[in-house]
Amino acid sequence: MAQTEPAWLRAEREYRDELPDRCTVPELFEDSAARHLDRPAQHYKGGVYDRSLVAEGVVQAADPGEFASLSYGEMRDVVRKLATGFRELGLEADDRVGIYANTRMEWAQTDFAALAAGCVVTTAYTESSPAQLQYLLADPGAKAVVVENESLLDTLLEVEEDLDLDHIVLVDEPARGYDREEIHTLGEVHELGAAAYEAETYQGWIEKRDAEDLASLVYTSGTTGDPKGVKLSHHNFRTNVRQVHRRFCPRPDKPPEMPTLDEETRAVSFLPLAHVFERLSGHFALFSVGASVGYAENPDTLTEDFPKLAPTTAGSVPRVYERIYEAIREQAGESDAKARIFEWAAGVARQYADADSPGPLLRLKHGIADRLVYSTVRERLGGNVDFLVSGGGSLSPDLIRLFLGMGITVVEGYGLTETSPVVSTNPLEDIRPGTLGPPVVGVETRIDESVVPQEEFEAAGQVGELLVRGDNVTEGYWERPGATEQAFTDGWFRTGDIVAESPDGYLTFRERLKQLLVLSTGKNVAPGPIEDRFATSERIDQIMLVGDGRKYVAALIVPNFGQLRAWAAEQDVSLPDDEEALCEDDRVREWVRGALAAVNADLSPHESVERFELVTEEWTAENGLLTPSMKKKRRQITDAYEEKVDQLYAEEAAAD
Repeated sequence: MAQTEPAWLRAEREYRDELPDRCTVPELFEDSAARHLDRPAQHYKGGVYDRSLVAEGVVQAADPGEFASLSYGEMRDVVRKLATGFRELGLEADDRVGIYANTRMEWAQTDFAALAAGCVVTTAYTESSPAQLQYLLADPGAKAVVVENESLLDTLLEVEEDLDLDHIVLVDEPARGYDREEIHTLGEVHELGAAAYEAETYQGWIEKRDAEDLASLVYTSGTTGDPKGVKLSHHNFRTNVRQVHRRFCPRPDKPPEMPTLDEETRAVSFLPLAHVFERLSGHFALFSVGASVGYAENPDTLTEDFPKLAPTTAGSVPRVYERIYEAIREQAGESDAKARIFEWAAGVARQYADADSPGPLLRLKHGIADRLVYSTVRERLGGNVDFLVSGGGSLSPDLIRLFLGMGITVVEGYGLTETSPVVSTNPLEDIRPGTLGPPVVGVETRIDESVVPQEEFEAAGQVGELLVRGDNVTEGYWERPGATEQAFTDGWFRTGDIVAESPDGYLTFRERLKQLLVLSTGKNVAPGPIEDRFATSERIDQIMLVGDGRKYVAALIVPNFGQLRAWAAEQDVSLPDDEEALCEDDRVREWVRGALAAVNADLSPHESVERFELVTEEWTAENGLLTPSMKKKRRQITDAYEEKVDQLYAEEAAAD
């Protein structure tokens, strides 16, 4: 029987935003800025950077630790003058301009300015090694690069001779002088533009760009080879902006109390703008509706920045939500009594989220838990959050239920760099924890069931590799015709992700096809969903399953050392100070084994984690074990702990 389309989805199909239908990114920005001239556009923190735009008097300095704001009119003026400055330097249409900086106000301004000047923006992560940086700038043939500060400039200068750069632009004021005519500050570029700006000329640059023109090259993480430059056109971005607006902007069918993305939206941005998730959801989609964006100092200062910015929304990745939960739990666990109250309240939150119609007793308990715990958690997030978005990886359903039960709405979505990126997201009208939601309007999906044994991936609908097509999908990779051909089949883009699709269109992530563990017994194991089950474990900080080609599943584990020390103090257990020694201590291993046993109890025998090894180092983007969007680099982690992995299967090797 055919599924009846819900009313909200019919309304989504009919919705049209007020922006130009087929246009470039600069036209989106100019149109929105003209309609919101006096409204706040950007909020920037003082005392963090030596901003060259402040040194040149372009923007006012914010008080240390506090946030100041730019209106849309002021931001537009900065963008226009920077675009003119880039042209004055000699940059022309289709020249590639790299941005090598952390997420901040100037990143956004530079992006819009370079695009308005007709250039193509290519991005580099600040965690990149010199060799990686050289590749990310040489592969697209960048003519200029905007660099955040002198520290990153030093890295750039290490590989400069292997690049064909005409200009280097420093966002921050340098402490030492550079007697080189090709090195400028962003403030100096603005000064050049201010002297030469002509409205008609500027408008001419924008009008000469076509929606089909290349806007940006965004490089893949390169976990299985050299990164590939994904070609994204202005129309790719405009299409995905429209798709997001259809799902989250004010529609006539939405009740007044339902949150929307509009000019009242106040977002906080902290994920890398070099990654397409933040670039679209926390940048293009927001500025095009007149929202304001505040830039956190960095992900480690969120507990300080959230209350000051009081955002209504933010986008993040699963690892950050896990850290937020861990921080909340640690603060609540300052005493035994508080810890017990928190665990009780967390249990009530999950029950409340699961209940279709909470009864009087559950409502009473929820009200008490709200006064004791939930309200404090919401205040730590600024007290104003309408909803948060999770992307860039699968988020533990248990964690989503916990947040929902606390009155913090988290919607999970799915996308890829090649799709600009949003493919699907849970609608606020029907959030289903553990799913990626249905595709946004304009994205077609197909499931290739031939890639996985159906009996091992039971679901109510189809299971297989997700194939997508739509105007938000890239035309291919930069100068990689072979890779482009392999990525498509009959016009459909192969995502490489195994998903389940329910009869009513909701997608559920199973695993990356390349990360599926195929045991020597022939059984298939998807490690991601199993690893997600440990997201709320107080004993395990990070975990990665191994076992491809082996007889059983094993794991590398970073224990939660803070919780371990607290447990030892409570139990009056004397543990060694050295973390390496801790990882070999039988009592510690037994403590961790308890967390594994709890999860194993709900798994099939072939999925259960039979053995584990403990490691001391947290996996981060800085040490190269996570991508900049905080996904595990499985091959690199396996290589880093090769001896540990060998130990996990020493008995198997001996038997062979």
